[in-house]
Amino acid sequence: MTVSAIAWVPKAAAREAPQRCVLDDARFADIQAAIASRIHQARADLADAGSPSPADAPKEPANPSNAAKKANVDDDFVKVFDLDNYDNDASPDFMGNAGMDDEESDDQSENEDEDENADGPLFPAVKSLAVEHNDGFRDPNVTVDDSVDDAEELEEMMIAATDNLILAARTEDDISHVEVYLYEGEEDNLFVHHDIMLPSFPLCLEWLNYDIAGKGQSKGSYVAVGTFDPEIEIWDLDTIDAPYPSLILGAPTTPIEQRGTSTRKKRASKKPHPDYHVDAVMCLAWNAQHPSLLASGSADTTIKLWDLSASPAAAVRSFSHAHRAKVAALAWNPVQTSVLLSGGYDRVVAVFDTRAPDPAAAVNRFTLSADVEAARWDPLHPERFVVASEDGVVKCFDGRAVGKPIFTIHAHDGAASALDVSAHIDGLIVTGGDRATKIWETKDPTKIRCLASKDLQVGKVYAASFSPDDDLIVSIGGGAGKVVVWNLEGNANVRRAVRGADSSGGSSSKKEVTALEADDDEGDTDNDDMDAD
Repeated sequence: MTVSAIAWVPKAAAREAPQRCVLDDARFADIQAAIASRIHQARADLADAGSPSPADAPKEPANPSNAAKKANVDDDFVKVFDLDNYDNDASPDFMGNAGMDDEESDDQSENEDEDENADGPLFPAVKSLAVEHNDGFRDPNVTVDDSVDDAEELEEMMIAATDNLILAARTEDDISHVEVYLYEGEEDNLFVHHDIMLPSFPLCLEWLNYDIAGKGQSKGSYVAVGTFDPEIEIWDLDTIDAPYPSLILGAPTTPIEQRGTSTRKKRASKKPHPDYHVDAVMCLAWNAQHPSLLASGSADTTIKLWDLSASPAAAVRSFSHAHRAKVAALAWNPVQTSVLLSGGYDRVVAVFDTRAPDPAAAVNRFTLSADVEAARWDPLHPERFVVASEDGVVKCFDGRAVGKPIFTIHAHDGAASALDVSAHIDGLIVTGGDRATKIWETKDPTKIRCLASKDLQVGKVYAASFSPDDDLIVSIGGGAGKVVVWNLEGNANVRRAVRGADSSGGSSSKKEVTALEADDDEGDTDNDDMDAD
């Protein structure tokens, strides 16, 4: 079990009453076509994998006379057992299933049925088991009214304006999905609201406050998901039980590609392409100031910009100058909204303006001592960014010019795989690595302190994120497949540093750690001494 990524949905951003997916004929036909496309692609891949090489091709017999003798023996065998009439209903059932047991016979029948329906749809065009005629007459044997149960269930799934949603990319037993948690901060309650099935292991999540269906005419609540597949799926969070994404970026659109011919094989090449990714999508960044703009970074070493209001088949721009290895982190600057921050497995952090005609000529490159794990702009100091690397080091730079780091923290013994910077409290940073989640005070670069360090029982920490609404709420996920909400109000050191000395005497009535299951290990927080330069 693993939680590989986490994202928050702000309060009042989700629909109060989520709707259940209703498939009309057009949408149902689109889904069937998409499923058929994937089936044809899988069959083509199997055919490619099973094609014999020239070395495995059958060879001509060395002795023609021996081949002739074998042919005569085969003819005699056919005549003795009357195999020419074996499939004839009128012929006697001489050997039952011709020596096959029942299971082998059933398997053969199933294979024949699959071959006969190879070009047919995966599912018949039936959207309900109840028979309903054109005149509105329903099957009298079906007396259960599903609409009553659906209404009661949807009423239980109401989302209050004071509730947050937490999105977690979770994989268990090779089954991947996005779990949508509802966090009731007033009651310290956390539970799974609904989930979304995914076709591949998820690597990153990004929440979008953009109406995909209406092309930006209003606001919406969607999640973009990057996986080991090169396509980017975008799902509607306000719709329950949606069978297919609202939008797929970089998916094949031409009939030739969908049918699995040579053009599709070219698309499977790992050579970077200007229109779409050809390898896993490792990071995503949505531009809140330009809501139709989404950036993606891939293992194919490229960064792509997508216009959500335009065709999803091709990116509007592709950047291959920033990195020479996998791109692992992306972030838009909160003030200079066309400036993009990127980090890769080439130990480089790049800052460049996406509007520049030649971004390669005006890019600031910062070299690190290890591969980049995460990178964030400081919302309260937008000229600065913070980056965490594989060697457990966290550094802060001024992105306007290449120079020495503003500060360096030796945060973890292993990789610092999780990082976030508070948008509410100046200098407050959360990092995650090994099994520890740590809170740092960096407002004064000469007096950096670790305010709290805690094993939250999530396994190796892969994701950590501050709440967009509450200044001392952090969500964490890791290798144990658990999502935990850490309320820093319950930690005396953090509360004293943030609220001041007057708050040290009291204690918060809120739970410090909220999870799906009650945790008994909410003891005193150990404050580890860390080297800070």
